[in-house]
Amino acid sequence: MRYDPGRDLGWLLLRPWVAIPRLVQVLWSLAGLVLVLLLRGGSSDADVQRGLARRILNTLTGLGPCFIKLGQALSTRPDLVRRDWLEELTRLQDDLPAFPHATALACIREELGAPAEELFEEFPDTPIAAASLGQVYKARLQGNHWVAVKVQRPNLTFILRRDLVLIRTLGVLTAPLLPLNLGFGLGGIIDEFGRSLFEEIDYGMEAANAERFAALFADNDAVYIPRVERMLSSTRVLTTTWIDGAKMRDSDELRSKRLDPTALIRTGVICGLQQLLEFGYFHADPHPGNLFALPGRTGDLGHVGYVDFGMMDSISDSDRLTLTGAVVHLINRDFSGLARDFQSLGFLSPTADLTPIIPALEEVLGGSLGDSVGSFNFKAITDRFSELMFDYPFRVPARFALIIRAVVSQEGLALRLDPNFRIIAVAYPYVARRLLAGDTSEMREKLLEVIFDESGRLRLDRLESLLDVVGQDAPAPGKELIPVAGAGLRLLLSRDGADLRRRLLMTLIRDDRLHTDDVRALVGLLGRTFGPGRLAGGLLQRLNPLAAA
Repeated sequence: MRYDPGRDLGWLLLRPWVAIPRLVQVLWSLAGLVLVLLLRGGSSDADVQRGLARRILNTLTGLGPCFIKLGQALSTRPDLVRRDWLEELTRLQDDLPAFPHATALACIREELGAPAEELFEEFPDTPIAAASLGQVYKARLQGNHWVAVKVQRPNLTFILRRDLVLIRTLGVLTAPLLPLNLGFGLGGIIDEFGRSLFEEIDYGMEAANAERFAALFADNDAVYIPRVERMLSSTRVLTTTWIDGAKMRDSDELRSKRLDPTALIRTGVICGLQQLLEFGYFHADPHPGNLFALPGRTGDLGHVGYVDFGMMDSISDSDRLTLTGAVVHLINRDFSGLARDFQSLGFLSPTADLTPIIPALEEVLGGSLGDSVGSFNFKAITDRFSELMFDYPFRVPARFALIIRAVVSQEGLALRLDPNFRIIAVAYPYVARRLLAGDTSEMREKLLEVIFDESGRLRLDRLESLLDVVGQDAPAPGKELIPVAGAGLRLLLSRDGADLRRRLLMTLIRDDRLHTDDVRALVGLLGRTFGPGRLAGGLLQRLNPLAAA
């Protein structure tokens, strides 16, 4: 159940009766596609390119589970695939016909040691959903306890091992001929895809993922994760609590059930930010089929249920901190800092010349910011950024493939429910609150980096930007400022705030002279932001939410 390209290549070479027929089938399916791509791939006609993208989509779908997953993975790689192909590939669905019910029942008996009729009070004759890797049944345990039973497709490990060897071999051999941005290192990218795919089909690992994810959100009433029924789960069968919720596909349908799409979107985005920037462990496939809208509300957050924990990944502490800084650099229009962030994250080589890249970043990203944070659209800049990747030495590090998938899926879901939604309008206030609270050593370090320049002077414009955005788009901005004011005051007076106090003192006493301009400006800024009237209104809103109605 682990991906090993060298071992699997040897395994397939020893089985020519397996390799040769499948290779012929794959080559036959791909031959016409490759010929068309070579002849028409360089066309500047948009209709031609859309037609090629549809041809790619249909070919991959016809080749089965491994190729379907490959197409989904390519849809998150703007450094590998042309922009005009990406949108078509994002439509790639893994909705397939169900495999025979008798086969599913045999799998349950083999994996769980007893037939389904003995394990469940009620087990249906047909699944409620079928995908490329498995199908799901709604079954009943004792009483009225309903569960979701996911059963893996037969021979899936064999199919994936076989096809991954062929995909890797063909990919490495044909990389120089493919219309991709990257002709080298393609084997490593396929290896990353294979690793994540084998993790996804290990239901024992998925069960552990679900339990770890649930522990992270145990104190969050707005996020629900179904409980794993360990006695009814194995490597190829996974049983979890059934979620009775509405799929987050259509805003009108949600409203008809008295659910607020905006509150649900906010929960999904903040939950995703916590996964990436706090926990370092995230759900990489938050598409509408894996998120359910549940009744209830906690403040301005709707209640959301997550399912399908096969595609999870982790992010290192250093990457988390760099991403936090990149969000701040982006909003502050510090494109030189953003270029250095790209180097730190591996999107640019450490030796890359940033001189031509910084103005290019400003051209592509700066205009997308508009006059406010709320005007920023991640999908729009992703389209333009994919062009930048072809003109400059950008590449997506393998470890970021799933992060990009998660962010693109999250914003795609949000825009589906609310076309005017801007993910950065929620992301930046979240980052700003964390920075200003300074609740961890890494956040305190990043806060100092943001609000003081290299010479030690206070950058009031940056601090003002952070404070301005905290309550942005909130019904009662003062309400959002109260916890920030309290956390900031605690930080300033605590032992953890020693570096901040020292920096402020150094700003006041500089070049053996007393400088009061910055301090007076700081006091003025804090007075405007945390004025008694504004905080009183926020306090009233916290004590009586109906007061602002």
